[in-house]
Amino acid sequence: MELPVIGITMGDPAGVGPEIIVKALSDEKLFQICRPVVLGDRGIIVRTAATLGLSMRVNVPRNLRTESYQPGTINIFNLSDLNVNTVIPGRSDERFGKAVVDYIKAGARMALAGEIEAVTTAPISKEVINRAGYAYAGHTELFAQVTNTKDYVMMLTGEKLRVALVTTHCRLKDVPCLLDTKRIFTIIEVTNNCLKEYFGLSNPRIAVASLNPHGGEGGIFGDEEERIIVPAIKRAGETGIDAVGPLPPDTLFYYAVRGDYDVAVCMYHDQGLIPLKLLSFQDAVNVTLGLPIIRTSVDHGTAYNIAGTGKANETSLKNAIKLAASMANKKIKK
Repeated sequence: MELPVIGITMGDPAGVGPEIIVKALSDEKLFQICRPVVLGDRGIIVRTAATLGLSMRVNVPRNLRTESYQPGTINIFNLSDLNVNTVIPGRSDERFGKAVVDYIKAGARMALAGEIEAVTTAPISKEVINRAGYAYAGHTELFAQVTNTKDYVMMLTGEKLRVALVTTHCRLKDVPCLLDTKRIFTIIEVTNNCLKEYFGLSNPRIAVASLNPHGGEGGIFGDEEERIIVPAIKRAGETGIDAVGPLPPDTLFYYAVRGDYDVAVCMYHDQGLIPLKLLSFQDAVNVTLGLPIIRTSVDHGTAYNIAGTGKANETSLKNAIKLAASMANKKIKK
């Protein structure tokens, strides 16, 4: 079986994306599980390799399928021609917003067309792309739009914990208004199906978090649990999904990390990401479930404060590439 081709979007050229990509692709072990190709800017990658003191050939392939993928060579699908002198590591600049969005859209379209098996994304600045005129809350929403996907899930996975989010990038005060039974059930269902398809779990054990402290304490602290969340869990159970809750988050994550559950469905962004990043800050992976393509990502931002210093840790990106390759292989076998 041929190794899957994984498209790696470069992310913000002034962030740590180029650095972690060059560092990750200097690991010959990745070439044993996939054929990686960068979707980005050749000039930025060449400069980054030189800055890191890594002797690597940067090649623009004519054909992604027939090209040779060897350690020591970075294959790049050149999608922009940025002036490297204007790209200052650590300095956000909306002039690069179009290029950043172009990398992502190209990856999605190439995956839809079967030119690559999966997309792995380096970090972007939501502020930069919005200042550049692109009204996206993040990668997840952009991929959903390009692939015309309505029911998708942002799930993050680490060594000891997985979390799936009902709401993602929104103001905290808007969360209660965005919750509804149908949406929560859909998140549970999509998560359940994808854990079966890509993670080898025959009957995923799903814990659903409450929104309010102590699960609402019988309505004293809020009625969203009984009014919205409980009906979604009951509906999931009626379809054969092993979902329990709503469980108070202050104890749910203890039991999930202990191994009682395979994933925690969380009502809002920080409810899930605080425990996840506490446990797996350097190595967690973001994966978008429910898309017609495979998309994984690093679980961190552009880290402008260390961009260009050589200090960026590439572990999350390497894990994201490995997960993409694993998911692609499972899909290929089917």
